[in-house]
Amino acid sequence: MSNEKIKVVLVDDHVLLRNALATLIDSFDTCSTIHQCDNGNKLISFMRNHQLPDVILLDLNMPMMNGFETAEWLKKNYPDIPVLMLTMYDSELSLIRLLQYGVKGFLKKDIHPDELRFALETVSETGYYFPNQLTNTLVNLFEKKEDNTSKVEKSMFNEEELIFLELSCTELTYKEIALQMDLTPRKTEALRELLFTKLGVKTRVGLVMISMKNGIVIK
Repeated sequence: MSNEKIKVVLVDDHVLLRNALATLIDSFDTCSTIHQCDNGNKLISFMRNHQLPDVILLDLNMPMMNGFETAEWLKKNYPDIPVLMLTMYDSELSLIRLLQYGVKGFLKKDIHPDELRFALETVSETGYYFPNQLTNTLVNLFEKKEDNTSKVEKSMFNEEELIFLELSCTELTYKEIALQMDLTPRKTEALRELLFTKLGVKTRVGLVMISMKNGIVIK
């Protein structure tokens, strides 16, 4: 590992936690916090105008631009900068979506200082960090089944599907959703049935509940 310190940016809307994490990170002789912000929009502004970090610690639930949206933007614009998500979701669907958006590791917010340091050093050096408690889940997600596909492959959502899910969690009717997305009635029905199958539900209520419970849609 280089003698140069690992440059870290913290993105979390909880000020006390963010400040505490920054103080802890700055106490490590291998790491340095170069910036803190409370949502993805502010991170984008920083990334476009300042020195780039080596690692980004990112919260999921934030105002204006949440962790999903921020991770997606980072994957498109700075795919080589590893993102550690400051959330440990038990939901496989949330993990799949975050992995789809290029997140390279997951940390609990009550992480032990030694593990935080190890995670930052590991993701900086190898490009990823997954704690032991996630190992079995990840193996299960990527394991090929009889049809030669994995749960990750079956459960990934494209942009159109995510927009449909977002709009389904509003008061819009399916007809209004179709108009907003410029979809034909047949395409709308096909998209709805595909998502019913992916999420294992039979009604719009089920679609909304599982989308929000699993963090696929954040309201």
